[in-house]
Amino acid sequence: MKKGRLIKGIGGFYYVDVEGEIYECKARGIFRQKKITPLVGDYVEISITDEQKKVGVVEKIMERSTELIRPTVSNVNQAVIVFAVIQPEPNIMLLDRFLVLAESQELEIVICFNKVDLATTEAYMPIADRYRAVGYKVLLTSAKNEVSITDLRKVLLDKTSVFAGPSGVGKSTLLNKIHPNLQLKTGEISAKTARGKHTTRHAELIPIEKHSWVVDTPGFSALNIDFIEEEALALYFPEFDEYMEECKFSSCQHVDEPSCGIKNALQQNKIAKERYHSYLQFLQEIRSNRRF
Repeated sequence: MKKGRLIKGIGGFYYVDVEGEIYECKARGIFRQKKITPLVGDYVEISITDEQKKVGVVEKIMERSTELIRPTVSNVNQAVIVFAVIQPEPNIMLLDRFLVLAESQELEIVICFNKVDLATTEAYMPIADRYRAVGYKVLLTSAKNEVSITDLRKVLLDKTSVFAGPSGVGKSTLLNKIHPNLQLKTGEISAKTARGKHTTRHAELIPIEKHSWVVDTPGFSALNIDFIEEEALALYFPEFDEYMEECKFSSCQHVDEPSCGIKNALQQNKIAKERYHSYLQFLQEIRSNRRF
């Protein structure tokens, strides 16, 4: 038996990295019977059926520390959320959606605003400062000019990081700069729609250093937050935390309740109105979907 990490799964075959060697494996039928699907990111034990051809069988899946829904990957401990400052223009509500999902999974979060070479600092610094004020680590990068690439490498050390964000923002290009041997396919922006073409078709775990992995995932335009309880949503907006204790009612959802600490902070510009607007939109979405 050998221990390794599942780095890719295609068509019922699972590719397991065992100390730098890749084994093509099938999973035992017992997993299917128990309705357990091996996931990219799983730590596994495999038996070897052909050492020369590097073929084996997944015998055991270790307990997962985290399990993301979309992308479906396990044992991730950091989310690097990549948005372009221009081409395409950043969709702030979509960024907040990614942040809520990462917060709900208790992941460490890094926000990476890419393509800073294409815009003026006046165009993107207010957005960057807004998220820094929340407490997020924010990197301003240019894959083209290699701005802050060293800083990005540092935050990836000793972590399993999922790279997420919409299409066309430069995720694959950044990863190629971090680790040139990756040669990930990069997509052009569709002139007709001004949105990125999907270049990553499946989640794959990529080793960049010893004990450092990244997951490059497909671009997304919509992410489901239905699994979040409406009472819990505010917990995933970190800047709300210090003001929630000022709410008169413990069940306050910070919409139209009297003596609300969040709304008071909003009026005093201690909470960004754009963030509060995202909160209201998400809350309405969760409530609407609960009715059906």
